Amino acid sequence: METPDRAIPQELLDRAHCSVIVPGLKRGFLIFGARYGKGYVSCRNKSRVGWTAPGTVRIEGVSFGPQVGGSETDVILLAMNERGMERLLSSQFMLGVGTSVAAGVFAGVSLEGTTLRQDVSDNGELYGRTLEDREIIEKELQVPGLARRLISSLDKYSGRQGSPPVIGQGGKRHESRTGGLQ
Repeated sequence: METPDRAIPQELLDRAHCSVIVPGLKRGFLIFGARYGKGYVSCRNKSRVGWTAPGTVRIEGVSFGPQVGGSETDVILLAMNERGMERLLSSQFMLGVGTSVAAGVFAGVSLEGTTLRQDVSDNGELYGRTLEDREIIEKELQVPGLARRLISSLDKYSGRQGSPPVIGQGGKRHESRTGGLQ
């Protein structure tokens, strides 16, 4: 975000309802292409100041045609309105089918035909119980300590401050002063 030629335009990030962050999306190609990554989804809180605790997602896709190679790319997707938010909070949907996918504009990555789905298994590891992304976001659950750095970064770069308190180990609620992992 601090490298202007590789950053998301600030006005888009400031207007975003939700974001999906997939660090290290892997792409491999040998006649067939494959894409796979795990990441997080977070939306603005009801007050529109700060971001909700994150849900976990998986992104998967296959492509066909002559291709050889592989790469890894960090991907950020933004939902710019309520409809986009509803699509992100469904259990799964296909990018580029009835949606506009702008990730390629910033990352040089085509996500057309890629499936984005919630990962309730990873949510269980993060929250200590099985939860769907919609429940985490709509009920504005407390941010787990392991996710605090992510939410602090979203707050820092989105132009709106004030994320919810952190849940540390043992379920105790506290505020993070460092913005780092707890």
